[in-house]
Amino acid sequence: MQLPVHAQDLKDPTRPPNSLSPSREGLQEPSDPVLQSVLIAPNRKLAIIDGQTVKLYAKFGDQTLVRITETSVVLKRGSQLQTLNLHPDFSKKLIQSTAPSK
Repeated sequence: MQLPVHAQDLKDPTRPPNSLSPSREGLQEPSDPVLQSVLIAPNRKLAIIDGQTVKLYAKFGDQTLVRITETSVVLKRGSQLQTLNLHPDFSKKLIQSTAPSK
């Protein structure tokens, strides 16, 4: 006897962001930019946002890339800042250790 198997849906990290995929009506849906990758080396820092390579302090549309970390970037438009996370579906949670008392 075979039983059905149910698996959790996982996002494909190699799939293009939704902003690059056509919507049902054939038009692109407006969405926030998607951070796809970062490169931090001693002599350069850059990010790939919506398939476009952007160097630190370079323009991405009407925004400027002002900060790059291992997991996020910050874009600036005027006085507004926008943070893009490499893995937006994941968040860090602090777990307090409960070590047994002696």
